[in-house]
Amino acid sequence: MTEIKTTPILESILEFSDNQVLQQLVGSHNEHLKKLESQFEIKVCLRGNFITLVGEESNVQQAKTVLTDLYHLLETGGGMNQSDVTRHFSKGAVDQTDIRIKLKTEDRVIVPRNKNQSHFIHLLQKHDLVFGVGPAGTGKTYMAVAMGVSLLMAGHVDRLVLSRPAIEAGEKLGFLPGDLKEKIDPYLRPIFDALHDMFSPSTLEKLMVSGIIEVAPLAFMRGRTLSHSYIILDEAQNTTAMQMKMFLTRLGENARMVITGDMTQIDLPPHQKSGLVDALEKLEKIPDIGVMKFSQDDVVRHPLVGQVLKAYDGD
Repeated sequence: MTEIKTTPILESILEFSDNQVLQQLVGSHNEHLKKLESQFEIKVCLRGNFITLVGEESNVQQAKTVLTDLYHLLETGGGMNQSDVTRHFSKGAVDQTDIRIKLKTEDRVIVPRNKNQSHFIHLLQKHDLVFGVGPAGTGKTYMAVAMGVSLLMAGHVDRLVLSRPAIEAGEKLGFLPGDLKEKIDPYLRPIFDALHDMFSPSTLEKLMVSGIIEVAPLAFMRGRTLSHSYIILDEAQNTTAMQMKMFLTRLGENARMVITGDMTQIDLPPHQKSGLVDALEKLEKIPDIGVMKFSQDDVVRHPLVGQVLKAYDGD
């Protein structure tokens, strides 16, 4: 007599109270539920506010985790868009993010969108100096700003200082037309966009007028010591080695610093070495410095962006 082992079959019924959030969760024409069926090899049925999962016990439990985690993130305004939800229903999505990480800003709660963003946040929590490098669209600048805003809101730092090199102007801003704000706005617009996503216009204006949030070109950092601050240098691939050394040595007492950049987008003259490349070569082995390297697989913009980057890299 041969014993035939059977896999336990489980039926699990989930109830979701918010119809609008549920619609985001299931997707247009229930596309997310169909993907869930395919990836976890289970049967999924939606009736009203109830979703029924039927299949092998381990598969049902994983699918249940995906559904409940995403529902709670959407319900609390977890900074997710429809592309993020779609991405989470792909195979292996269960372990891609750490749902315990929630960065609270004035207007929203921001969560990592993938495993490497989670790791980046862990590095920012652990180290006073962190490098985040990788292609455009991976969220490195946005997550760095969100971390800073979260620390400011919680009272862990007194101010935010955010900077970029104005490489197109050769850092010689005095030769550009207009007042100071008109001169620096084009170079700092990505940082302003992130801040506007996290604060109401009135709050952001008050914080900037009071100096609690300072957004300034790299040239304005010389000769300063920044203490009790959260400091970001964005587009760091366009710094020279001397500019990078200058910026790194601005780190003062009880301060944290984040350096972000994309080493495939260096706009310096061909003979000039990027300060970001130079710094990583010199500092990467220091254990107290965190380094996060993103890839095209981490792109969180429109799904086509990652494909475009891979196509160009393949030329």
